[in-house]
Amino acid sequence: MAAGPATPRGVVWDLGNVLIDWQPGRAVATGVGEDEAARFLAADDFDFMAWNHVQDAGGTWADALAAVAESHPHWRDHAAAYHRHFVDSLVGEVPGSADLVRDLRAAGVPQWGLTNWSAELYPHAPERYAVLAELEDVVVSGREGLAKPDPRIFDLTVARTGLPASALVFVDDRADNVEAAVAAGLQGVVFRDAVQVRSELRKRGLPV
Repeated sequence: MAAGPATPRGVVWDLGNVLIDWQPGRAVATGVGEDEAARFLAADDFDFMAWNHVQDAGGTWADALAAVAESHPHWRDHAAAYHRHFVDSLVGEVPGSADLVRDLRAAGVPQWGLTNWSAELYPHAPERYAVLAELEDVVVSGREGLAKPDPRIFDLTVARTGLPASALVFVDDRADNVEAAVAAGLQGVVFRDAVQVRSELRKRGLPV
């Protein structure tokens, strides 16, 4: 029988919808109302997630908003509302995740963050969520000019940890990001909820 993966020596966490509940519609709705926010995020002619990813990969918000005003002027106010009211998209900790981070830290397991987040907006996170201080470091895509699932950001993160890729387990709510991490040599867990991830980490031998 083939041996399973070795017990990880460290954990790398995604932040949005893993540690921090991120709901972009809340921010848009603050500016233009719930109905308009829903219409914007479901639009056939504008891909919010793809647009947001540009900033996650190092683009500026000034450029992003100017681009929408030029290419999709009917969505200009909606896009501006997301940026202006961004803090309203951060609606709390994901239930159970902070407890899991703290339990791992208490057991002496080092942990890092790897997040797709714009450099300009990331400072709102550590200001509001003390759990991030439990991490050794957070690799912020917008600061690096690279965003998941680009394999280079996993290589960069591994280098920052000082551990071999195979000694790290990466947790993300997006399967494509986890697949990219595994391709880069890390172990991977797709996040559904904190109870499921605790069980997955325990199966790998971590003391949770």
